Amino acid sequence: MASVACIGECMVELRQAQGGASAGQGGGLYSRGFGGDTLNTAVYLARLDVKVDYLTALGDDGLSDEMIAAWNAEGVGTRRVVRLVGKLPGLYMIQLDAKGERQFFHWRDSAAARQLMSLPETDEILNSLMSYDIVYLSAITLSIYDAPGRERLFAAIKRARLLGTRFVFDTNFRARGWPDRDVAREVFAAAFAIADIVLTSTEDLLALYPGESHDQLMARLPSPELVFRLAEPVSLLRFPGGTSEVRAEPMTKPVVDTTAAGDSFAAAYIAARLAGSDPVEAAQAGHRLASLVICYPGAIIPGYAMPPKKRHRPAASRQASK
Repeated sequence: MASVACIGECMVELRQAQGGASAGQGGGLYSRGFGGDTLNTAVYLARLDVKVDYLTALGDDGLSDEMIAAWNAEGVGTRRVVRLVGKLPGLYMIQLDAKGERQFFHWRDSAAARQLMSLPETDEILNSLMSYDIVYLSAITLSIYDAPGRERLFAAIKRARLLGTRFVFDTNFRARGWPDRDVAREVFAAAFAIADIVLTSTEDLLALYPGESHDQLMARLPSPELVFRLAEPVSLLRFPGGTSEVRAEPMTKPVVDTTAAGDSFAAAYIAARLAGSDPVEAAQAGHRLASLVICYPGAIIPGYAMPPKKRHRPAASRQASK
């Protein structure tokens, strides 16, 4: 069975509760959950019957216990989660506008996940990457580590790729996570250079390379397989042997919350590619799941709302990168 390692950070999520402002609270009522971009992807991968482990660090507190229990309940593997004494997970808050667009506020400077690349257990975790078919992480993941930590992670990914593991990089860019854009561009370039698949968007790339055209932005990415999501629900694909444009089906329900649209797209895309679908079919699957997810509040939709599962062709066996 194909397997995926998702690396990143899960935080305590606070999102506006319905009716908070109208009840005279000034929008001050929030519901609590858990979320993080790569964790959201891991949950959706598990729901799509992909064997997935989440690689992160948590504290020894009750909230971290709840996270572990929730991930296990979803079928996300937790064997590579490091627990740190006296530490806590980070926290973020989501505010939504009338159109369902979100704004994030983070409190994470001392979160346990930031130490994952500098622990006694780090070498064991990094050596485990070669046992997976795919290693998936995002720019947010890279932003929480220091420069030596990123170098250790990239070196481990390069070793894993020699044995056939594929690296999928999602450019989920949040400017507040980086000291400046020059550092972000440097780290992005390093990730692009070793990525087998890049999942990106105009929102992410134009923030780093303002004023460039779609062609100019795509030319910056040397990866053999590229999914470039535009502002409208369209993806431009580049893959060995061709290019394509994939348009999402028209929405039939109102958009409630765009949180995890990209995360769910990534999960459906990866799951489809592992199951043998070509990039066009995988992008279609990504658009379908993302279009469903944005019709519900929060990052993770109810299990009953997941789309019916499709049968795919068997996936090709692993081949070592050259």
